[in-house]
Amino acid sequence: MNTLDFNEKLQEARKSVELRKYPHALGLYATLVEHFPESGIWEEYGSAAAASGDFDLAERVWETILSRQPNTAGLLSRLAYEYGKIWLFSKARALCFRAANLEPGNLEMQLSLASFLARTNSVDEARTAVNKCLEIDPRGQQARYLSAHLRLRENKLDDAERQFRDLLASPALDPQVVHLCRIDMALLFDRTGRYDEAFSQIAEARSIATRNMNIDAAQKRYDEQRANILRTTKSLARNSLETWGKSFPPEERLAAAPLAFLGGHARSGTTLLEKILDAHPAVAAYDESLAFHSSILPLVNIMAPVIPAKSLNFLRKRYLNNLTKESGPPGEGKVLVDKNPAPTIFLPAFLRVFPEMRALIALRDPRDVLVSCYFQDLPNFSHTSFERLAQHYCCVMDVWLMIREWEGLSWMETRYEDIVADLQKEGARVTKFIGLEWHENQAQFFERNREKPVMSTNYKDVTQPVYTRSIGRWRAYEKYLAPVLPVLEPYCKKFGYE
Repeated sequence: MNTLDFNEKLQEARKSVELRKYPHALGLYATLVEHFPESGIWEEYGSAAAASGDFDLAERVWETILSRQPNTAGLLSRLAYEYGKIWLFSKARALCFRAANLEPGNLEMQLSLASFLARTNSVDEARTAVNKCLEIDPRGQQARYLSAHLRLRENKLDDAERQFRDLLASPALDPQVVHLCRIDMALLFDRTGRYDEAFSQIAEARSIATRNMNIDAAQKRYDEQRANILRTTKSLARNSLETWGKSFPPEERLAAAPLAFLGGHARSGTTLLEKILDAHPAVAAYDESLAFHSSILPLVNIMAPVIPAKSLNFLRKRYLNNLTKESGPPGEGKVLVDKNPAPTIFLPAFLRVFPEMRALIALRDPRDVLVSCYFQDLPNFSHTSFERLAQHYCCVMDVWLMIREWEGLSWMETRYEDIVADLQKEGARVTKFIGLEWHENQAQFFERNREKPVMSTNYKDVTQPVYTRSIGRWRAYEKYLAPVLPVLEPYCKKFGYE
C-alpha cells in the first residue's frame, strides 16, 4: 500500500464512521495500521471502535497506543477522555492521575483531574485536586466553580452560596461557568426554601443552554423522533414476545444470567432502587451503563419479521460484555440489574434480544418528576421547558403503558413514595420480583454507596437513608407547572397520584 492508497482508504474509513458503517470502517482502520503502524491514526481507530460498541477492540487499540507512544500528559489525558466516554471510569481515573502527576504545574491537566473527580463520589479527593488548581491560578473560573460545587455537595450551603455569588460577580465570566453556577444556585435555593429564586436561577440556566441552539430544528427533530417511537410501539402486536420467541426459542439463546431492566422516566427513583438492589449479595446492578445504546439499539430492527438466532446471540454477547466491562464478571449465580431510564422508550428492542428479561418500572408522582428533571443539567431538547418535559413524560409512559399489555411479559411497577414510606416492605416486594429474598444488607444500602461511583446527578441523595422531603416537592412550583397540570392529570390517575 502506497501513500496515495493510504489517504484514499483513510478518507473512506472516516466517511464510513460518519455513516455509522462501523464494520467496514474498522476493517479499513485495521488494514491501515497494519501497513502503516507509525501513522497517527491509532486514536481515530480506537474512537471508531468505541463508537461501534466494540469496547474490547477499543481497549486493545488504546493499550497498543500506550505501549508504542511516549506517555505524555496530553496523550494520557486524551485517552482518559476516551475511556470516560464509554464509562470505563477506573481506567479513566488512573490515566487522569498519571497525566496530572506528570505535569503538576499544568493547569489544564489538573483541571481535567479535578473535574473528573468532582463528577464521582470522591469528594475528598476532588477537594484536594481543586485546591491544587487554585494554587496554580487562584482566580481560575473552573476551579472556583468546582470549589463551590463541592461545598454544595458537602451541604455547606452558606459557604457554597458565598462562593457562587463571588464567582458570578467576576468580569468576563465564561457562559458555561455561568450556566453551571445557575444550576447549582437553583438547587441551593430550592434546598433552603427560596423557591421563586430557585426557579429564576434555573430558568436563566436554561436560557443560557439554549442560546446557541436552533430551536426550530431541534423541536422538529424531537417531535419526529417522538412520533416515530409511539407509532412503532403502537404497531407491535400484544403477542410480539410469542411471535419473536418462535424464531428465537430458549434453547437457541446464548446462556445468560437472569436479567432485570430497571427503567421508567428519569428522576423517578431508579437510582435509589438500583442501590437498594445492589446491596444484595446476589445482585450485580449497573448504573446507566452504555451497554444497551452501544450494543442493541443501533443494530436491531424490531420490525423485522425474523432475526437469525446467530445475530441475536451476537447482540446478547456484546451487550453482556459491555455491561460488565467496567466492574468485571458479576460472579456465578448473580442476578443482573441494568438500571437505565433512557432505554425505556426502546424497550421492544431490548425484549427482541432478551425476551426473558424482567421489566421493573419505577413510578413517581409525575409532577415531582417534571420539577426534578427541570432542575437538572440535562442537555436534551425535551428538557428545555415544562411543556417539552410533559411531552417527553407522556411519550415514555405511553410506550410503557402499551408494552405492559404484552402477553408473556414479566413486569412490575414500584412507586418511589412506597419505598420511602416503608423501605423493607416495598424493597422486599421488588427483590422478590427479581427472584430473591430480602437481605439485611439492603436496609443499609447507603453505606455501600459511599464506596461506589454514582453516575446520576443525585450522589448525595443515595448515600444517606431514605427521606421524605422530595415527596410533594411540586407544590412549591405549582404556579409554574400550572399550564401542564392538565396534561399530567391522566397519568396521575393511572398511577394512583390523585
